[in-house]
Amino acid sequence: MRLLRVFLSLILVTVASYTSVVVWNHGWGLMPIFLGDMAKMGWPGQFNLDFMCLLALSGLWVSWRHRFSGPGILLGVAAFFGGALFLSVYLLVESFRANGDSSVFLLGLNRVDP
Repeated sequence: MRLLRVFLSLILVTVASYTSVVVWNHGWGLMPIFLGDMAKMGWPGQFNLDFMCLLALSGLWVSWRHRFSGPGILLGVAAFFGGALFLSVYLLVESFRANGDSSVFLLGLNRVDP
């Protein structure tokens, strides 16, 4: 679990740093570029579509892990829109809450048999 936490921390720092530079240089105009590339039906759009599907799976898993409760759905939406920044923080927190139990980490506390 320690290596996973190190990896998640590296993702958080790297993506946050990179995102900060991009926002500083180009502003917050991601969506027109992201969707525009998809509309062009080229490789950048294919990558964006693939990535958006991974974000959807991430959001669905987070919501499922919380049994589609109100807070779970909100966390799922945050996972979809927050991407690796959200998921790295979420997984770091959950790794500590699971106390090293991989079943609890992956499934959530209320889904594991005692």
